Amino acid sequence: MTSTPVGSRVSLRTRRGFTVIAGALAAILVLSGCSVAETPEEVPAPKDLALTIGALVPESGSLEKFGPAVSAAIALAAQDVNDANVKLTVTIESRDSGDSTGTTAEDAATALLEAKATVIIGGLSNGVSKKVIDQITGAGVVEISPANDSPDFSNYDDSMLYWRTSPSCALEGSALGAEMAERVDGSIAILSEDVLCGPLLPRAIGETFQRGGGEILSQETIDEKATGLDDQIAAAIAAKPDAVAIVGSTQAEKIAKAFIAAGYTGDQLFFSGLSLGERGSGFAAGSLTGSIVTHPGLEISTISDFTNRLLEINPSLKDFSYAAESYDAVILASLAALAAQKVTGKAISGKLQEVSGGTGEGTVATTFEDAAKIILAGDAVDYDGVSGPITLSDNGDPQGAIIGIYQYGSDNVYTRIN
Repeated sequence: MTSTPVGSRVSLRTRRGFTVIAGALAAILVLSGCSVAETPEEVPAPKDLALTIGALVPESGSLEKFGPAVSAAIALAAQDVNDANVKLTVTIESRDSGDSTGTTAEDAATALLEAKATVIIGGLSNGVSKKVIDQITGAGVVEISPANDSPDFSNYDDSMLYWRTSPSCALEGSALGAEMAERVDGSIAILSEDVLCGPLLPRAIGETFQRGGGEILSQETIDEKATGLDDQIAAAIAAKPDAVAIVGSTQAEKIAKAFIAAGYTGDQLFFSGLSLGERGSGFAAGSLTGSIVTHPGLEISTISDFTNRLLEINPSLKDFSYAAESYDAVILASLAALAAQKVTGKAISGKLQEVSGGTGEGTVATTFEDAAKIILAGDAVDYDGVSGPITLSDNGDPQGAIIGIYQYGSDNVYTRIN
């Protein structure tokens, strides 16, 4: 697939080659408190650029179900870039990333580097990215993950070459804490599985809730093997909080049922990461009514134009997870190459924050074509993508990411409310 974006910032320079008389006049004007107006040069004509983007797409392993939508989104983005006809041609090289077991991911990264990719989209899981991040960034290549949520990547030593279009799970903690601050007048307990996101997510919940005027009565960390889980649950219940935040997956149902048995109603239970899934099938009817759940990502039904375009590429798609984030990763990389007028990893990385709006200086655009026009006119752009505003920070994290708020109904099925 091909496309061509290009551009460069206007440089303001003082004209040279004036006559002696003009120089004397300038001196007089300066002495009188005036200055000679600077005349901007014309924006240089864009170069012909060829960008090779690698794609680490799960075609096997536990993440395989996400592969088709990610592949379709990457293909669609490349198509949109190439169709814009801005002297930037994008070619996609795709390899199977597998999952975090075996060496599939490392072998795929090696193949993409050999294909001369200077940007690699992926991996999806934290485990896959942790296996290949040093390999990719060590080669001077940009890695943009559409799905990583581990806080470990925020301060990783990656020479500013690792970026992501999905938020750190700590951002989800802040969203859940804010939701609890709005709904709970009093105190809470927090029970979290350490393996899920480390300490940052529950810490963000607690700090945000406290800023809203609430009190933390109990904060329990559950280890991977859930040693002493019954005692930890009992201690949290004994503290008599007005509500509880349950952060985790494998033990979430057990924790929730214990609080329900102790007399807590659904509107006193808060979850992160869709811990129980769409249907709380293991619970008595109505016991989850009013429970709030957070999960990163936009509401798929609100981007039907986008998903319809993906279906034109792959009519068999059923799951669109990470598609919007993958599409935006390709668009951002292409805009960065256009703004830099280079396709090296270092040059692209140096422009990613700017084109995402992270520097706060650009004009907003929501399509590649419109964004490219802004860059080609010599101005900075702020690309707000299909996945949201993005707004990359200094450490490569999206600050404009969307955290969805869901609520369980009387049928113990959740729906998105925000």
